[in-house]
Amino acid sequence: MTRGTRQSGPHWRRVMAALANNDARTAYAEIVLGTKLAHVASDLSDRRRDRAIAVLLESGLVERTADNELEASEVIFRDLLTQQPKRQAQTGVARFMRLGRIDRYPANQAERRELLTWIANEAVRPGEDLTERQVNERLLSYTDDVVLLRRYMIDFGVLERTPSGSSYSRPMKG
Repeated sequence: MTRGTRQSGPHWRRVMAALANNDARTAYAEIVLGTKLAHVASDLSDRRRDRAIAVLLESGLVERTADNELEASEVIFRDLLTQQPKRQAQTGVARFMRLGRIDRYPANQAERRELLTWIANEAVRPGEDLTERQVNERLLSYTDDVVLLRRYMIDFGVLERTPSGSSYSRPMKG
């Protein structure tokens, strides 16, 4: 088995582009299942068939064997996974969020205030008065426990509630 002349090894974008191409994806499935080259994508025109095979070879999904057949690469996906960059250390409030929602509350009070202030600034416009239901609806995009989040925001002074509890707003800066 010989490797193609890929200059920099497999790249995930080339692999995804190949798999997004219906002709190439069909040809790849046939190759994985052991179809001989002469019968791969035989329902396509010669031009489309040749292009689908070229896309698969360029992406690294398939390789030519010594007898000029095609076989699915045994290492392509492992090679692609080794290319994944290490996760960058998150900073600021992002450290406490996952997919835009609160993953955990910081133990450090200053960091907790920073997180709560950020959410208040995102969820409530300055000068806006909201009902409890409106506040809950907005906070639901950050957590399922809106009661806890709302309580923290009030306790930390990043959200104010009227004494009657009928209205919530961001505090005016003084």
